[in-house]
Amino acid sequence: MKLPHNAHVALVDGTTFVVMRNKGKPFEPELETVAKPDLEATNFSAGVRHQDPTSQMPGRNDLNELAHGAAAAEWLNAKAIADEIEAVLVIADPKTLGEMRHHYHGELEKRLVGEIPKTMTGETSADIAQAIAAA
Repeated sequence: MKLPHNAHVALVDGTTFVVMRNKGKPFEPELETVAKPDLEATNFSAGVRHQDPTSQMPGRNDLNELAHGAAAAEWLNAKAIADEIEAVLVIADPKTLGEMRHHYHGELEKRLVGEIPKTMTGETSADIAQAIAAA
């Protein structure tokens, strides 16, 4: 995947949110951490979608984790609207990524250069850069 120079990379899972920036070349990313925002999960709108018996089974959906994904999307929305990010790649586990998509603002959608549905929050920046280059 081509990741523009200075593009942001948002690494998200149900409890972690890390923002990195590509200081390398588009096909040879070098990532540096620029922020670890402390999010307040207040948007529990996912609970409306998870009322069926299957979704209520233990381990299926944790509303706190989904609210964290919503908060990460809202943080990214604010940065896009304020013109503080030009390009962003979102890397998140599939469940969190699905929730985030429900909350993307149009301005953020214009700036998305891609999404990778994979849990990578515990990986090194070199491993993350390798996964981006291979995507």
